[in-house]
Amino acid sequence: MSGDAHRLGGVASRLPAFLRRRRVLVGLQLAFLAAALGFLAYAVRDTWAEALPLLEDVDPLFLLAGLAVLAAYYLLFVVGWQWILAAFGIRVAYRIALQSEMASMLAKYIPGGVWTPLARIVWLRRAGGVHDTSFVLSSILLEAGLSAVAGILVFVAGLAAVEEVDTPLWPLLAFGVLLAVLLHPRVFTALARALFRRFQAPEPPRLPYRVLVSLLVYYSFTWLVGGAALYLLLRSLDADPGIATIPYLGGAAAVGAIVAVLVVFAPSGLGVREASMYGLLVIIVPPAAALGVTVLNRLAITIVEALLLGAGLLATRLSRRKGSPVPADGEVHERAEDREDEGRDHPDGLLAAGDAGVAEHADDRRHREHEGNDAHRGEDRIDHP
Repeated sequence: MSGDAHRLGGVASRLPAFLRRRRVLVGLQLAFLAAALGFLAYAVRDTWAEALPLLEDVDPLFLLAGLAVLAAYYLLFVVGWQWILAAFGIRVAYRIALQSEMASMLAKYIPGGVWTPLARIVWLRRAGGVHDTSFVLSSILLEAGLSAVAGILVFVAGLAAVEEVDTPLWPLLAFGVLLAVLLHPRVFTALARALFRRFQAPEPPRLPYRVLVSLLVYYSFTWLVGGAALYLLLRSLDADPGIATIPYLGGAAAVGAIVAVLVVFAPSGLGVREASMYGLLVIIVPPAAALGVTVLNRLAITIVEALLLGAGLLATRLSRRKGSPVPADGEVHERAEDREDEGRDHPDGLLAAGDAGVAEHADDRRHREHEGNDAHRGEDRIDHP
């Protein structure tokens, strides 16, 4: 046993036995979730009576428009992840990236923060044939960090449209500065090297500054699109804070997403995300509208994520039926579905298609060498009886 494993084992052994059980950990997370939701419900108990009529009389046109813009936000977000993967030398078809991203979004509702990145890594491996786990994980971390910094910048810029914010901003700004330092190419590469060295995995290449700055600008734009979606949802509840508040709304959505990621005990940040968004929205709209749009936003993002995942799966199925070749910007040399079928026929069952291809080429080479040796020995027997 290595020294690190021995130390981890020692720390784990000092924990009470019941805390080392998965069921207990999941139960604690669910208990935290129930407490957070209960606290939120109690805090807004006097507002529910006014928020429910707004939800019942929602404007369908503005609601559909809000859902469409929210879907556009997610579609743009996938492009950003593709951009990072391409910078690492990994090219995936858009439909595969969409499936992987939406699968990870839905996996966040499972207790345990590990399921979100794990779902994306596994999905991309099985559907896209991408086996560079260290590169994919690094792309996920970069995506989260750059999106968070961009959201904070948009939120700060949106404060110009708000008269007064009583919430202290220094923790958010300090967090943004910390993320900016961690995302510096030298710092991020050094941390990635230290992390992946333990698993004997290759470290990702260092991204140029221009790529990082371009991604930061791009993710800032996506948060503006997210703010427009939230604005339309507010309009569906007969609340109009003004188009000038779209940057603030996008920043508020970003703050809610950041809180949801940091509070790992709450699946998908249920409760804590809504509480943070409600506290920021109530500054520019009445409490009933702020509560209503918070609930509506949670329903909307879940519905859109599920629909986009289904759309990605449908696109893959249609492409398979048509027998179309892999796109020019595809990530593999054969279809992912074909590789899965080959994986099932392989004796190991789970052997990666790429590894299987390498093994087949190696077998071919050994066979040719064997034939060559036989032929050579035959010639020797003829020439030298």
